[in-house]
Amino acid sequence: MAKSQSSQETQDQLHALLAALDSGAFDDIRRMLRGMSAAETARLIESTPQRARDLLWQLIDQDQQGEVLQYVNEELAAHFLRHRNTEDILSLVQGFDADDFADLLQELPQHVMRQVLDSLDDQNRYRIETILSYPEDTAGGLMDTDIISIRPDISLDTVLRYLRRHESLPDTTDNLHVVNRAGRFVGILPLTKLLLKDPGISVREAMNTGAKAIPATTPAREVAQMFEREDLVTAPVVDDNGVLLGRITIDDVVDVILEGADHSLMSMAGMDEDEDTFAPVWKTTRRRALWLGINLITAFLASYVIGLFEGTLEKVVALAVLMPIVASMGGIAGSQTLTLVIRGMALGHVGSANARWLLSKELAVGFLNGMMWSVVVGAIAAFWFSDTLLGGVLAAAMVINLLMAALAGATLPLLLDRLGIDPALSGGVILTTVTDVVGFCSFLGLATLYYA
Repeated sequence: MAKSQSSQETQDQLHALLAALDSGAFDDIRRMLRGMSAAETARLIESTPQRARDLLWQLIDQDQQGEVLQYVNEELAAHFLRHRNTEDILSLVQGFDADDFADLLQELPQHVMRQVLDSLDDQNRYRIETILSYPEDTAGGLMDTDIISIRPDISLDTVLRYLRRHESLPDTTDNLHVVNRAGRFVGILPLTKLLLKDPGISVREAMNTGAKAIPATTPAREVAQMFEREDLVTAPVVDDNGVLLGRITIDDVVDVILEGADHSLMSMAGMDEDEDTFAPVWKTTRRRALWLGINLITAFLASYVIGLFEGTLEKVVALAVLMPIVASMGGIAGSQTLTLVIRGMALGHVGSANARWLLSKELAVGFLNGMMWSVVVGAIAAFWFSDTLLGGVLAAAMVINLLMAALAGATLPLLLDRLGIDPALSGGVILTTVTDVVGFCSFLGLATLYYA
């Protein structure tokens, strides 16, 4: 696959940077970093082996470090800040949005986070603590509290004069939020209406009362689906009483989508979506060891099942040669169904209302594929070993295992989700166990029945 231009540029910069580090040309590195944008510098640091990261960070001009921090991942940003004093931390994060600041604080040690919060003024501390009071993967954890709210009983001209008193507006401002005297959200005033309507009319006459606010406890996944369905740029967030707390912007939703994609991909391998490519060896080893151990247990279970048919294997050695075919075909078919269902659940397309129809469809697909490929594989096995009975046993076992793979792939994600277990994280391991055990049992069991 050809590299994109930006990826090639990053690699070229990385080659030049590592060569300069090896030769000790630190002044050259400083000049190189000054000529790069904050986003490019952050990407370069994340692409750098662990041993060079701290040195690179020290070579970045102090007035640029805060901007670079906004682009590196939260874990790496926390690493750079972990041993800084409170005053330095506040200086570096002063350009952060409130939601990004809150996310970063959660990565810091508890005592450091407390010190930083205590050093904030009352207004900023309240804003950050409001975000921290909600889980990170909810609307409340995603929201930015930097918003402009207005009352419905004032004129548009008053609103314009009020806005002109501000030096700038929050990024991605497309609407002003209208609240009543109790602070409850009642609607939005699009900036287009503010500019185009008669300045003499009231906000109540111009505002959009049909805009929906997002409850702060809404899961981030549902927030992303809402933005996708309704083509939103921003959306207000309210508490259980309808009081306006903040807003979610499209850049936050893009982050949710990217993290969701990372999560689905990495979880299939039993890894965290925040896995750092260049994390220290011991840290990476610890993270991966758990699922390797779980996989080992399932492998022993499959081996135990094979051991139950040791006598049959000794009589018909060809069974050992053909066993992997049944398990492999079942594993691939099951993974296809599992991936399809997990994706459907993530998009909100699959649930209890249509699960039965989906199961019927996947069973039909499994049966048809089983019948088609069992004929091919059975004929090859019969010709290979000059044993028609062996080919028939292999074909029947494959049909059984592909049906079981479809059943497990379609039902496991829904069952795990109901139990509060992440299907992407554990579904693949369980599915592999099911298809291996059923494949070996069906193939060796049928062989024992006919060859005994």
